[in-house]
Amino acid sequence: MCAYTFLRDLVLLYPVYALLFAEHGLSPAEISSLFVIWSVTAFALEIPSGLWADLFSRRLLLVCAPLLSAMGFALWTFVPSYPAFAAGFVLWGADSALRSGTWQALTYEQLARCGQAEAYPALVGRAHAMGTSAALLADVLAAPVLAAAGYWAVGMASVAACVVTALTALTFPSRRTSQGTAAVPADGHPEPAPTLRTVAASALAQARGSPGVARAVVLTAVVTGVTALDEYVPLLAQATGAAPVMLPLLVGLVSAGAVAGGWLAGRGERWAAPVLAAGALLLTAASCAAAVRVPAGFLPLAAAFAAFYWAVAHTEARLQERVDDSARATVTSVAGFGSEVVAVAVYSGYAAGSAAGAGPAPLFACAAVPFLCAAYALRRGSARPTAMSESR
Repeated sequence: MCAYTFLRDLVLLYPVYALLFAEHGLSPAEISSLFVIWSVTAFALEIPSGLWADLFSRRLLLVCAPLLSAMGFALWTFVPSYPAFAAGFVLWGADSALRSGTWQALTYEQLARCGQAEAYPALVGRAHAMGTSAALLADVLAAPVLAAAGYWAVGMASVAACVVTALTALTFPSRRTSQGTAAVPADGHPEPAPTLRTVAASALAQARGSPGVARAVVLTAVVTGVTALDEYVPLLAQATGAAPVMLPLLVGLVSAGAVAGGWLAGRGERWAAPVLAAGALLLTAASCAAAVRVPAGFLPLAAAFAAFYWAVAHTEARLQERVDDSARATVTSVAGFGSEVVAVAVYSGYAAGSAAGAGPAPLFACAAVPFLCAAYALRRGSARPTAMSESR
């Protein structure tokens, strides 16, 4: 599972694809339109992909997802043009949607079947850390590969990474066939095959019938979505007045904090609310330091992101504990859809604040508010019943 997430993000095109687009004559407006196509595709397929994962083989979806990105990156490499770039983003958005919810559902299901569901927060945290580490490695490798062999080599390396990711998914266990037949339980009596109606009904019933499920969906969406703030970390680093040569180091420090938070996931879960609240306070402190142009404020910022990414794994685990397998991927995809909505709200809020004259420091400080609200909600819902216990 961790190898899958590592390879999935070891894509050398990630740090340079905007340069590729500009190299082939795309204007900033055209590049922005590609990002819109990407986002709309992921939004449109997010919840349907969860339904597919509950109806068909989750392993099959995880095999197919990176192959879609591979086709998109191949288009970018061999026929670089606006239509090819747009098609590539459609395929990449479909890949993201197919993986969202499916990976979490398959992971938790298999751990639960082995009696190791309590290991889920640690595993998902390490997977997030591996993904972040792979992205950092891709950042390091992209420049020399581009300088030595051009965009063709970068593109082919990205296609290869996606293909190897798909091959890795073939090793995953699967208890459903692609025809949607259900597994045969230990008692020898097969359950009825799921249908679109039964899966959707189960997801709706769980969300409506259990306040714990609805709360877990919202918490996961908020905590995960607000971490989209990390897109603006370079701007905050610049606002500290640090020398240009120091900016990548400051950004890397925050990324290291996120990786540390992932590796620490699964430990000290009873302290979830205080840890998240401490992260919000550290974020505020870092924002104040940036406001007075003190680069050392990035140390508490790194600690804050460690807390946030630790909390992401924790909230995802709470959600998985509260849903049953009949609609696990669907409910998880709903949370994923919510996190995308929250992320868009973060981007819009940052843009609006910037247009109003606010700098990065006060805008980062404002982001502490939803984290504090999430910490309060975690404290209110500190009891963590499983889906089975709730149904009783």
